[in-house]
This record gives sequence, structure tokens and C-alpha cells, in this order.
Amino acid sequence: MQGMRNLLNLKVILGAVVVGLCMFGALIALLSTSRGMQPNLVDGTAVLYVIPAPTFTPPAPLIPPTEIPTPTQPIPAAPPSAAISVGANVQITGTEGDGLRLRVDPGLNGTVRFLAIEAEIFQVMDGPIELDGYIWWNLQAPYDATVQGWAVANYLIVVQNP
Repeated sequence: MQGMRNLLNLKVILGAVVVGLCMFGALIALLSTSRGMQPNLVDGTAVLYVIPAPTFTPPAPLIPPTEIPTPTQPIPAAPPSAAISVGANVQITGTEGDGLRLRVDPGLNGTVRFLAIEAEIFQVMDGPIELDGYIWWNLQAPYDATVQGWAVANYLIVVQNP
């Protein structure tokens, strides 16, 4: 009886091993077939799938361009230049929120260094210089000496010390 029991245990163990090997083989076969269906990605190569659109989109009609006039703002009259002087404090005004360009050099061709905002206050450091039909003053911000440049007098008014 003992021998039969040992033989039965051996058959059960062998059967379990055979079933396990069959399942492992099936798993390997399944993985190898599913890899063949995926694109071969090497070193992060992107895969692009093009899906054709099922509908037709008509081209947009060609409309000839029309000339749009550029709006121009009237330049406010320059304040009396005698009121502005070196050492005076001036305020930016009349730009309608666009700000005033402070340039490296006086003149319309000077490189813009800084855009002063409406109502900002500056101290006049140098000027006046008449160039390109305007009177130019060199302004410096009281809070930062690096914020400075030449500005047109048309957008400046003298104010009391801030």
C-alpha cells in the first residue's frame, strides 16, 4: 500500500510539472505572437499612424486682400519747453495707455531702451535737443538709475517733486 501511495504521489507531481510546462510554453507562444503585431520601436523612434479622413473639405474661397488704413493718433501739442528744464520732474501723459518710448539716443532712429507707462514720473537729466521735428529730453527714473533714455517733450508735463 505504501508503494502505491508513493507511485500515486509521483504521478501527481509529474502531471503537475507537465501541466506547468505546457502553460509556460503557451505563455511564451502568446507573447511572441503579440510582439509581431506591435511596431518595432528602436531607440525611441516615434510611430505615426495616418488615419484618412472620411469627408471632403472644400477649399476656402480666395478673397483678395484689401488695404486697411492704419489708424493714426494725433500728437498732442508740445507743452511750453521753457517749463521743462534739467532737474525738473516730469510725468508721462497723453499716450492713451500706449506708453512713451525712451531711446538710447535722441531722434526717431534711436534704439528703444525702455517703454515708460502713462503717468510714470521721471527726472530730467539732459536736454533739450531738437531733432526730427521734436524736442527731446533725457529722462531718468527716480527709483532706478538704469531706467533712462531720451523722450519727446510732447508727452511730458512738469510735476512737483514726487
